[in-house]
Amino acid sequence: MHKTQYVIFDMDGLLFDTERLAMIAMQKVYAKYGYQLTEEIYLKLVGTNGVVSLNILHEHFGKDLPFEILEQETRDLMDIEIQQNGLPFKPGLETLLKYLKANNIPCAVASSTNHRYVEQYLTIAKLKDYFTFIIGGDEVTKTKPFPDIFLKALQKANVEASHALVLEDSENGILASCRAEIPVICIPDMKIHGKEINDLCLAVLPSLDKVIDYLPTY
Repeated sequence: MHKTQYVIFDMDGLLFDTERLAMIAMQKVYAKYGYQLTEEIYLKLVGTNGVVSLNILHEHFGKDLPFEILEQETRDLMDIEIQQNGLPFKPGLETLLKYLKANNIPCAVASSTNHRYVEQYLTIAKLKDYFTFIIGGDEVTKTKPFPDIFLKALQKANVEASHALVLEDSENGILASCRAEIPVICIPDMKIHGKEINDLCLAVLPSLDKVIDYLPTY
């Protein structure tokens, strides 16, 4: 049993309830250009970025898809929504962060989202001071399900994989954690995983505050 020395959070769908917000924004923008983005297609994008996302979208909509325009308009629409209505926290987030701080367990964010947006969201939510560092998807060559982002986090935290704990909601994030040999707890968001993915996890929990039960040792 190893004492947890570092907790590594994903962001979208885990810290904030942004997955549905992003899907609705994408659907509106894509519909404007004549593309029907279904929830099934959107869920394939969760936990990916860059080349992986583009390949998925090209597969469904063709290579003439104006990806950069669609991406920017989606981001602009999300920014308007966030500025007007704020960022909804996932259940149990504040309780968990306060527990980690009180017990001197440092934490970081390793997200497929661009670093700039992760930092922006944490600042808007007034949570940035809880995290010692941020690694965005634009800072690694291969994003989830490859382990690169978590391996980089281990290096930056100067901690062994067995002494870290990853909190994830996406299948790609869980696979990336396992490939980095870091124990992972899943707190599902929009997509509910099957037994094959759940069995890779230390636990599958309904909310972030339940993670506290796994922190002293595991």
